[in-house]
Amino acid sequence: NGVIISAVGGEGLRRACWGAGPPCHSVCVHGCTQVVYNVGLCICLFDITKLEDAYVFPGDGASHTKVHFRYVVFHPFLDEILIGKIKGCSPEGVHVSLGFFDDILIPPESLQQPAKFDEAEQVWVWEYETEEGAHDLYMDTGEEIRFRVVDESFVDTSPTGPSSAEATSSSEELPRKEAPYTLMVRRSPRG
Repeated sequence: NGVIISAVGGEGLRRACWGAGPPCHSVCVHGCTQVVYNVGLCICLFDITKLEDAYVFPGDGASHTKVHFRYVVFHPFLDEILIGKIKGCSPEGVHVSLGFFDDILIPPESLQQPAKFDEAEQVWVWEYETEEGAHDLYMDTGEEIRFRVVDESFVDTSPTGPSSAEATSSSEELPRKEAPYTLMVRRSPRG
């Protein structure tokens, strides 16, 4: 079901001497619900495989420990069929949520056809043909929807320094935030 348990990580943890919990707490809080580039969405800590020696550096009263661990990671397979809930509709397509992951888009060309966007209702409508004629089936917010994963996109969202073009620009326009991990999906024929 697109969940991988063996995503391995290693991280140097800095823990202050006062009020420090166990190392697993630091790893859990720091890494859960983060996207690891080309790996997937970290859901939770699975286990700690190794704790290395702790060091205290001059001028710093905290201990520094290298921790090796495994995470439970959400990374669906291509062609995997998932069930989510419609989060909303826009001219871009149908936005779907799994509850813990919201960056799923069904573009218009991947919906069951013929489909049209109803501007007044802000929903996509599938024009279902029967012997009695066409029926409009609305894709309302909150309804379950079955979809097939056809592609994924990882975007490196690591912070970068300002470019020379940004430094000379006087406009105060905020940069558009991109999702670090997005699934491109197609509406499954049934459901």
